[in-house]
Amino acid sequence: MTTTPDLYPRHAVDLVEQALIDTRVVVINGARQVGKSTLAQLVASASANTRMYFLDDAAVRDAAGTDPTGFVRHDGLLLIDEIQRVPELLLGIKLAVDRDPRPGQFLLTGSARLLGLRDLPDALPGRSETIELWPLSQGEIHGAPDSFIDTVFNQGPDTPAPESTLRRPDYVARALRGGYPEAVRRTDTRRRGRFFDSYLADLIARDIRQVSEITRVTELRRLIGAVAACMAGLVVPQRLSRDLGIPASTVRRHLDALELIYVVRRIPAWSNNLTTRAVATPKTIMTDSGLAGHLTGMSLKRAAHPTAPVGQLLENFVIGELARQLTWAEEPVQLFHYRDRDGNEVDAVLERASGEIVGIEVKASETVRADDFRGLHQLARKAGDQFIAGYVMYTGAQPLPFGDRMHALPIETIWTL
Repeated sequence: MTTTPDLYPRHAVDLVEQALIDTRVVVINGARQVGKSTLAQLVASASANTRMYFLDDAAVRDAAGTDPTGFVRHDGLLLIDEIQRVPELLLGIKLAVDRDPRPGQFLLTGSARLLGLRDLPDALPGRSETIELWPLSQGEIHGAPDSFIDTVFNQGPDTPAPESTLRRPDYVARALRGGYPEAVRRTDTRRRGRFFDSYLADLIARDIRQVSEITRVTELRRLIGAVAACMAGLVVPQRLSRDLGIPASTVRRHLDALELIYVVRRIPAWSNNLTTRAVATPKTIMTDSGLAGHLTGMSLKRAAHPTAPVGQLLENFVIGELARQLTWAEEPVQLFHYRDRDGNEVDAVLERASGEIVGIEVKASETVRADDFRGLHQLARKAGDQFIAGYVMYTGAQPLPFGDRMHALPIETIWTL
């Protein structure tokens, strides 16, 4: 694995290096400022014959748009950063790899899901592999394994877990810090807030305009704030439309754009009826809890107040950590949420291809009660033998058994297990 001591080690390095061995085009996709360019340069620099182009440079962008086919002609590995800036290049890349099927020819980065770009000429089906890069995980920041998902599926409900020294204020601080490398490096909360302000301004000025027709910036800002306010909840476009005075069609379009550029992620509802899954309301998380906390005005001081919505923040934080782990899990695992008509809920449901599931409930409290497992018990009844285990992740110290296949674990277990 390629690494360097002055960078946070990324689990995705191995994924990119392995993909280049047998795939013609490798795409690193993710939000702005998560470290895509740094990761791509780190991998590409290990190749003996690499050329690098950065499309944020106006002159490079003009050259690429003038002659897309000639621009991508090369020997060895060609790195093109922010490929969505000149989507015409993808047709030239398609022609190149169709003529020459050697693996490891192109390494691309993008700040929007390429399949969602309006001007995309071709999505390179069968020729490319896309690797999603999220903001830094807790394991990447602190040098921990980040193997909770693999461990619970491979070892089952009785997996031993250590005690934690972290408490509720520690988790809130980590959630508010988020995972953008620049935000993590800024220990002064005011300076971190300035980063989030400029980050949001750049998103609206550049990224969102590339994937959606935006006519009223103030509408979009209000919508982003409203989505952050109900992070880790069910975001219903009709309700937001009424609350904000924005047409429901506009709300849906803006939500689609925010997902395309990795600001939000919609988590579908779990059901053992596949048709029900397709129509049920998804849960929406902010991909970075630090940005979400900033948009809602959350701080360590405010979080100490009994009425502060800390539960939402920590739920968003935990689900985000799980979503990151999905990108490097040993086998495909999908992330859902569960909610039934009787009000039973489970914050996160992990399901692997075999149909086996693990349920996770998040609590901001430092204590846990048997009633906290109500939704997990209902999920277990619904899933039957496919239910492996249910966990209440809480801000206390001890791992505790709560009956058959049910356990309470410190939140820290997600990245230390």
